[in-house]
Amino acid sequence: MDKIKTVIFDLDGTIANTLPLCIQAFRHSIEPLIGKSISDQEIIATFGPSEEGTISALAPDHYEQGVQNYLRNYETLHHICPTPFEGIPEILRDLKNNKVMLALVTGKGALSANISLKLFDLLHFFDVIETGSPDGPRKVEGIQTVLKHTPDTKKDQVIYIGDAPSDILACREVGIPIVAAAWAETAEPDKLRALNPDYMFFEVSDFHQWLELLNAV
Repeated sequence: MDKIKTVIFDLDGTIANTLPLCIQAFRHSIEPLIGKSISDQEIIATFGPSEEGTISALAPDHYEQGVQNYLRNYETLHHICPTPFEGIPEILRDLKNNKVMLALVTGKGALSANISLKLFDLLHFFDVIETGSPDGPRKVEGIQTVLKHTPDTKKDQVIYIGDAPSDILACREVGIPIVAAAWAETAEPDKLRALNPDYMFFEVSDFHQWLELLNAV
């Protein structure tokens, strides 16, 4: 492939192991409002829209309070995930130093994404940040928005790195290469492999080495 000019990152499960944090924040926020317990699978089944969409699905009668509770609990419980994956800051630094455009396209809402990126001290790396919508998945639209910022960059000079099967499908729709990140404990490698991503890595260090071989870092 041509020299990479743009790298687009997912956040949850790619930059950091934030999914357990998200689940706990949802549980702490929603269960007191609806008066019953909710399982991990019930929470995960609502993913696609931003967290506002999850609140709307699981606690529709308490939407405003649920969103407020979630953001408060997400920040308070962030000690569950205090750092990004080892090696991610170095990759971002090296790409930035090599004049590669960095973008973030995540299904998270803008406020929670900002909380994590600030805590990880990664916010300054990204030239473009596209976040989720309560109305449904918008990875395709987010990626397309990033591409509009680099009209002279060919699609095979762009890669997206994400941990979910839906990331692979979004990249196929847009027409850019997809790197499947299978290094989080929450990753599902078999599901990723079944969709034939262009590349797949089980260790951040292997992904970094691959970027070096492409002269991206």
